[in-house]
This record gives sequence, structure tokens and C-alpha cells, in this order.
Amino acid sequence: MISKLRTFLEMIKFEHTLFALPFAFVGAILGAVTMEKRLPEWSEVGWVLLAMVGARTAAMGLNRVIDKAIDARNPRTATRAIPAGLLKSKDVLIFIVISLVLLFWAAAQLNSLAVKLLPLAVLFLVAYSYTKRFTWLCHIVLGLTIGLAPLGGWVAVTGSITWTSIILYITVALWIAGFDIIYACQDEEFDRKEGLHSIPVRFGVAGALRIAKLFHATTAVGFILLLILTDLSWWYLAGTIVAALLLLYEHRLVKPNDLSKLNAAFFTMNGILSAVIFVFTFIDLVVVRSW
Repeated sequence: MISKLRTFLEMIKFEHTLFALPFAFVGAILGAVTMEKRLPEWSEVGWVLLAMVGARTAAMGLNRVIDKAIDARNPRTATRAIPAGLLKSKDVLIFIVISLVLLFWAAAQLNSLAVKLLPLAVLFLVAYSYTKRFTWLCHIVLGLTIGLAPLGGWVAVTGSITWTSIILYITVALWIAGFDIIYACQDEEFDRKEGLHSIPVRFGVAGALRIAKLFHATTAVGFILLLILTDLSWWYLAGTIVAALLLLYEHRLVKPNDLSKLNAAFFTMNGILSAVIFVFTFIDLVVVRSW
């Protein structure tokens, strides 16, 4: 079982939880300070962490099970654990159930709204893996799914949803959708042959990269709106500027005729960006105000 768990965590790239987890904490801190003029309790932080681990693990596990036949035909993904025979689908389903139980348990420790929103969140977690079979808007659905992280953090500590939390949600959703479009460019030829849908298939790689730039430009605007609508100050603004520069650099790494640096753009830059926004938000709302 330990060996299977290790293989499962490697298969779902557990370390990539760091993409969304910092934004979940941003949502929690920003919500607590904006709505209740306080910082999140340590218990709330712990339950948000467990909920994020459960949600992200379940989502990636479901994706691997749902896409196992497609992964087996794609040379890039044929070595993943299920098509390679390292794990059976039923083994992965066990870990998915455990992850969902962890998610429900964590939400139940927070507030009633978190529990009420769980069915919607799980619907997104399951549905997004199917969307590339019928719509090129699949990247936006993925963004709206992972974008639930900061919205969930906000709900966890406030028990409410406001327009500010919606702006945070949309901002992160567009960021996720933008870099997923970039990532999908490497599968454009395979997806086209398989009859799968994506923005690179619909608009070509060059068109897809332009759309990703538009999404990320809108992301930068969303970060600035949060500065205007909340108690955030120039520390957060400094982080936003760094994040915008990271997005700019990310798009300089990938070109329609050269995707050789795509992994650096996808994994490294986006992992750094989420950490930057969290660190500068934390400095702004926690460190500076405690002096």
C-alpha cells in the first residue's frame, strides 16, 4: 500500500498542489481581514490546508482514471501509472474516495456554507476532465475548478461570498486557464487527431498563445482591482508587479514555433507566481500590521 501511495502521489504530481494552495491562503487571509478585521485562526488554516489536499488529490486522481484510455494513446502520457500498468483504476479510486472524505471532513469543521458548496465543488472536480471531449472551453472550466481554491479559503473563514471574493475567484481562474492553454499547445497535433477539443486545436498554437496572453493580462487587472477594493497596500502592489513580470517572462519563453521551454513556463513560473502573491499579501496584511 505504501508503494502504491508513493506511485499515486507521483502520478498526480502532488507537489503541484503548490500552484493553488498559496491562493487558498490568500483568500483566507484577505477574507478574514476584509470582512472580519481579524486574521484566520490556526485551526482554520489547518482545515483549509486539509481541504485543499483532499480536493486537489481527488481531482487529479479522477482525471487520471477518466483519461486513462486517452493517456495510453498519447506518447507524452503513455508512461503514466495507469496506462503503464503500475496502478489499477480500482487502486486509484480508493485513494480518490479517501481524498473526498478528507475534503468533506475538513469542510464540516469550518462552516455551513462550506458544506453547502461542496456538491458544486465536487461536480466541477469530476466534470472538467470530460469537457475536452466536447468543447474547446475546457481550459476555462479547469480555471473555474482550480479557482475555487481562493474562493474556498475566503468562505472557510468568513462563511460568506462577496463581490470581492468573486473577483479573486475570476482572477485566479483566468490565470489557471491561461497557463493551461499554454500547456495544451504541446498536445495540439495529438488532440486534433483524436478529435479532442482545446483552444490550440480550435485556433492553432499561435492563436492559443495570444488568447493566453489576453487571459493573463486580465489576471493582472484583477490583481489591481483587489488592491482598490480591499485594505491591501503598496506591499501587495509590489508583489503584483513582480507577478505581472513573471507572466510577461512566461510568455517570452514559449513561441508558436518553439515550445522547448514550455515546462519551465508551466511549472516553474506559475509555482513562483502563486508563492509571490501569497508572500506579499502575507507581508502586507500580517507582518507589517503586527509591527
